[in-house]
Amino acid sequence: MPPIVSLIGIFLGLILLIYLAYKGHSIIWVAPVCAALVAVLGGLNVLQTYLEEYIGGTAAYIISWFPAFFLGAVYGKIMDLTGSARSLANKLISLIGSRYAILAVVLPCLLMTYGGISLFVVVFVVYPMGYAIYREANIPRTLLPGAIAFGAFGITMTCIPGTPQIQNIIPTSYYATSATAAPVMGLIAAVLIAVPGYIYLEWRVKKVRKQGLRFVEDPKYKDAPVANQEQPKWHWLCGLVPLLVVVLMLNVLPDLLKKHGIADWSSSQAIVVALLGGITVACLMNVHQWKVLLPAVNEGANGSLPAIMNTACAVGFGSVVKIVPGFILLKNAMLNMPGSILFSEAVAVNVLAGSTGSASGGMSIALEALGPQYLEKAAEMGMNPEYLHRIASIASGGLDTLPHNGAVLTLLAVSNCKHKESYMDICITSCIIPVVVSLLLSFVWGLFL
Repeated sequence: MPPIVSLIGIFLGLILLIYLAYKGHSIIWVAPVCAALVAVLGGLNVLQTYLEEYIGGTAAYIISWFPAFFLGAVYGKIMDLTGSARSLANKLISLIGSRYAILAVVLPCLLMTYGGISLFVVVFVVYPMGYAIYREANIPRTLLPGAIAFGAFGITMTCIPGTPQIQNIIPTSYYATSATAAPVMGLIAAVLIAVPGYIYLEWRVKKVRKQGLRFVEDPKYKDAPVANQEQPKWHWLCGLVPLLVVVLMLNVLPDLLKKHGIADWSSSQAIVVALLGGITVACLMNVHQWKVLLPAVNEGANGSLPAIMNTACAVGFGSVVKIVPGFILLKNAMLNMPGSILFSEAVAVNVLAGSTGSASGGMSIALEALGPQYLEKAAEMGMNPEYLHRIASIASGGLDTLPHNGAVLTLLAVSNCKHKESYMDICITSCIIPVVVSLLLSFVWGLFL
């Protein structure tokens, strides 16, 4: 099969993947179907490709990252069902107040995601409180999804060094880096995304108020009794302390152990230990709710399977893409783009994250296919691979938030808002601004390396 036909097959497979995912179909069956299309137009044996490359790529990802997904889901569910995360969010909101409604919603999202809590858990935890804040501040509730997405879907998930989120851990296995890779670049990116995003959200509030729009109750929403309403006043510490434990155990403990010659952990090992530490501390601090702990572990364990399967299937699709003849053309085009390899990587990760609707899935596909070449070129240039790590992480939080993204669909469903009502704010703060920042930062940074 001519390489150009195979290249067309890659794009047709990506387009079909985006379309079916946007329509709400499960990627567990969509990914292998799209991979089969790529294989056929690439001149490969479909059955053999499915059993070897697709299944092999999917299984390898699960083997590598299941512990992190499993423990992360259990940790998040314990923080959720014990009311710890909600207690912390309530404390922050009481300190900030409804006068600064957007900040009162964004800040808890930032803190909880930086502490390792899944953004899906954050959505369910923060939405009820954000609803009450926007009601008190008389801001249309259709603006609430944009604020939640801005706080949970980017900055502390991808930019700020040391975050235990999987999007910051995956590059460590390709570039032999740590979770704190390229701290200056990460902090600059965080500021470049945070400042215009927050200004935009404030501008949107002022605009709708000038238009005379006010808060309108959601007919489907009911204020439900929350477990933490009966908790002691200090219970917000049960939300804060486990977050600090996870971050410190991920970023400080490995260095101490290595310094004293006790152990030399990889980041994938460190994240397992850090999450176990967070789970242990959360359980000990909520021992008075012992009846809730075991169900939380069960729910977290069950919830981890769909999460890792969705991402792993996207990676399996990428495993097929990288063996067809057309991928050589695509790879050469990416590697020979104007600018540095940082810019090339930013483009590749953004495109594949958008294609799969998954930050971790798109980044895994890009790094699996192009990571070795980027690392080789970096070595030739004398470039620190930490920059490749950070750009990959930042870029993964850009085009992933297209309309078919799972987190976007979940957020809109929880908020009972339609795409046409709320997606514009999500798109600008969590898609357009991060994409521009990742491309601009990678291009400019690459000029000086």
